[in-house]
Amino acid sequence: MDFDLPESALAVREGVAAVAAKYDHAYWSRCEEEHRFPQEVFDDLGNGGWFGLCVPEEYGGGGQGLLELAVANMTLCASGGVAGTFFYVTTPGFGAMTLTRHGSADQKQRILPGLATGDVQFCLALTEPDAGSNAIEIKTAARRDPSTGSGQAADFLIKGQKVWISNVENADWMVVVTRTIPAADTRERGLSRTAGFTLFLVDVKEALAAGTLSYTPIPKMGSNILQSSQVFLDDVRVPASHVIGEVDAGFAVLWDVLNPERILAASGGIGTADAALRIACDYAREREVFGRPIGANQGLQFPLAQIKAKTELGRLMTYQAAWLFDQGRPCGNEANVAKLTGAQVGWEAANQAFQTLGGMAYSKEYPVERIFRDARIAKNIPVAEELVLAHIGTAMLGLPKSY
Repeated sequence: MDFDLPESALAVREGVAAVAAKYDHAYWSRCEEEHRFPQEVFDDLGNGGWFGLCVPEEYGGGGQGLLELAVANMTLCASGGVAGTFFYVTTPGFGAMTLTRHGSADQKQRILPGLATGDVQFCLALTEPDAGSNAIEIKTAARRDPSTGSGQAADFLIKGQKVWISNVENADWMVVVTRTIPAADTRERGLSRTAGFTLFLVDVKEALAAGTLSYTPIPKMGSNILQSSQVFLDDVRVPASHVIGEVDAGFAVLWDVLNPERILAASGGIGTADAALRIACDYAREREVFGRPIGANQGLQFPLAQIKAKTELGRLMTYQAAWLFDQGRPCGNEANVAKLTGAQVGWEAANQAFQTLGGMAYSKEYPVERIFRDARIAKNIPVAEELVLAHIGTAMLGLPKSY
């Protein structure tokens, strides 16, 4: 059993670290305070090919996998840009991973080259006001428009509302999860609960210009380098060629989106822990009280040591989940465990860094308050901690379902 990262992943770590080193904590804090997208670092990562790692070489990408993406995201977050995890979850995760595995030849040819260079951005529209973790209950519907053709050639019209959709303001393409068979109809016809889902590629700028798509940013506590929005789809027209995968069989595609999303979220949590631990330990070595560094006190040292141990365990779990995905093997259990541990240790590290710095953690002079705010949401997204525990309880421990 070889626990060494492959040379490809080590090269990614080195390359992304070189880019990230150009942008200090003050840069990320300014972007957060100004609610400004970090375009400079995004462009640098795109120009270096660090968003196209999992795009096939024939489309201008690196031809690598989720493991390399996870390492890239972990490295970026460890530099202090912890909200930068959205860079990797939205565009490479929702875009490149989805199209590479399920896109048509035309979709790949038109979109993947721009995605590989960072010139094309993505977002995913799944969550709804009445369907969060219970995604099976979404109501956004897509129906054929018979005036545009017959049968499989007809356009679709998408109507519904989504919420907490990140990166709409920058996205060129939105992956929209819809129902093409209402839930009630699937029950009446004796179909699976997961039948009747279809995923579409929506041209965001085209739909905005047509007035059929609109969005409203949600004021929020942190991660303000990009917006999270309510999205309104009012008969958004989508050609049949923009279906991802097969009509009515989109849940299998969605599952291939959600596992990478959880693994990338896990890598962001580990990177967050790395960043918070570095800040806390630097301060604990330098700050002297009663004639010695505060880091010599076991009351501070031991909690940091515990978090370091958990961070390394989470790192291994994240690598394993990503490796399994790249091998085409089942990874749902591992993805959930990685997400749980990554989110927990990211938050614990941020919280302990806050305690280590004492009153100075509350000051914007240090980045701890920003990391503290950004780290907390990871326990709730992309799936709530309680739902992950429920999955572990039922799928891994064989306990009865609670929902």
